[in-house]
Amino acid sequence: METIIFTVIVLVISVIVHEVAHGWAANALGDPTAKLQGRLSLNPIRHIDPIGSVLIPAVLVLTNSSFLFGWAKPVPYNPYNLKNQRWGEAMVGVAGVAVNLFLAVLFALITRFAFSAGMEEFGTLTALIVLVNLSLGIFNLLPIPPLDGFTVLRGILPFKASMKLREIEDKIQAGGIFSLVLILFLFSYFLAAPFGMLIRVIFAFLIGA
Repeated sequence: METIIFTVIVLVISVIVHEVAHGWAANALGDPTAKLQGRLSLNPIRHIDPIGSVLIPAVLVLTNSSFLFGWAKPVPYNPYNLKNQRWGEAMVGVAGVAVNLFLAVLFALITRFAFSAGMEEFGTLTALIVLVNLSLGIFNLLPIPPLDGFTVLRGILPFKASMKLREIEDKIQAGGIFSLVLILFLFSYFLAAPFGMLIRVIFAFLIGA
């Protein structure tokens, strides 16, 4: 039970850091929307989504899902305020993924040190942080709306193709939580097993298992 609680807490914190990274990137690129709305704070109260930050992560952990996922309230940004109109959205989109992967690598190094120093319990906890952030980072790279991979893909394609993808994304977002649940269901049915295998391979490589 302690491990389950710890994993859920790590997942919640990781999705919040992920969203704040989007806001920081947008602010650095010229759009202060998130900053003006107080969303650059790491205060979880400003970011927690009851379903995406609590319910879904808890269900995935309790059911021993082959992948871990969750989300916080999306940090708002206005793409038309970005200084770099060609690559700005792609840069904002990849910021959250980059932070999760950075944390995965950082804590993998800590995990290796902990195990080599005989700190097994501490190493197990830091390994969970690696697993959570690695799962979040790789999952969000998938080019499926509304994931960051889709935003990055849309941001690097030519204008006409980008607009077509935006139309698809708008239609999916119009479905709200139902669209997201459908996407998660389809992913879990068709892709969860190979995705879980990929995560396990990368995870073992990072921590030296």
